Amino acid sequence: MTAAAPGARARIVLAWRAGVAVLLAGVLSQALAAGPAENADIWLAMDDGAAVLMRHAEAPGGGDPPGFRLDDCTTQRNLDEVGRDQARRIGQAFRERGIRVGRVLSSRWCRARDTARLAFGEPVQEAEVFDSFFGTPQRREARTADARQLLRQWRGPGVLVVITHQVNITALTGVFPAPGEAVVLNVRDADLPLLGRIRPAP
Repeated sequence: MTAAAPGARARIVLAWRAGVAVLLAGVLSQALAAGPAENADIWLAMDDGAAVLMRHAEAPGGGDPPGFRLDDCTTQRNLDEVGRDQARRIGQAFRERGIRVGRVLSSRWCRARDTARLAFGEPVQEAEVFDSFFGTPQRREARTADARQLLRQWRGPGVLVVITHQVNITALTGVFPAPGEAVVLNVRDADLPLLGRIRPAP
């Protein structure tokens, strides 16, 4: 066989390297997309004693109107029909998979309470430690410390579900969840490591 000319050999090597680069990029993108355990895998890992932190379902806008009151839902940002349907589907997903919910906590905001009730029914217990501190960032440290202490105490039976807000979940876990997204924590470990995420249905 006649040896390839130097120029041809160089083009072959470059083409081979380009092909390897494309292959590696594909493998890497799949690995990054997988991330922590998500959806199917995390449902299997959600045994008794786990804690599920969930951002309330879709509620258009950001923050709350000036002068809103916790005792008056009409002054707050609330779930829309998409959010109400999303909340119902969240609860359905838990039931379909046979996840035993031992306790449901919620922030005192109406959109969090409504998400909890539409998803899991009653009783829902309001927990001030999971109230949003979006408008009061000075409360972040104390509220996060209190939330960590509460989560570490959970041992079941069943899983603890907490419906709260993006800022609270991010402060506790570093995760910036979408509306209706949940993160699952191992509360048996004092550091509350992340077991995985449950993405909201489209």
